[in-house]
Amino acid sequence: MQPYTKSQNIALLVLRLITAVIFLYAAYAKLPLWYFEPDGMSPLLVMIMKLLTIVEPLGALAITIGFLTRLAASGLSIIMVGAIWVSQFVMQIGFATPTGAGWNFSLVVLAGCIVLMAFGAGAWSVDAKRKKGNIGRAG
Repeated sequence: MQPYTKSQNIALLVLRLITAVIFLYAAYAKLPLWYFEPDGMSPLLVMIMKLLTIVEPLGALAITIGFLTRLAASGLSIIMVGAIWVSQFVMQIGFATPTGAGWNFSLVVLAGCIVLMAFGAGAWSVDAKRKKGNIGRAG
């Protein structure tokens, strides 16, 4: 496999940073659920949302520094599939709405996670440094 070009490494870094910001904000927006539960929200959904306030920042941190990027992006992809399912079938939100994003936004974030799963973090990452350190070692 050929190494990525400088522009490809820049693109992967930018994708990692933007994706991380999205997941950090998503976790931040769910923090109030630790203090009060909205009326009409099932206890199971509240528990899942609280779990996401822990898991999303961890995944965001991993892809930011490029550590176990493919694994982190896989986990974040599962979250996005869940977000699409909840938006579409539980909250009855369409693909797009006149006043804001529907599940189209989640679909785009899912696509970014799939790109990171397929291509990895690029040269400017902990993954690349770890791979370089393993070259030439027996094992």
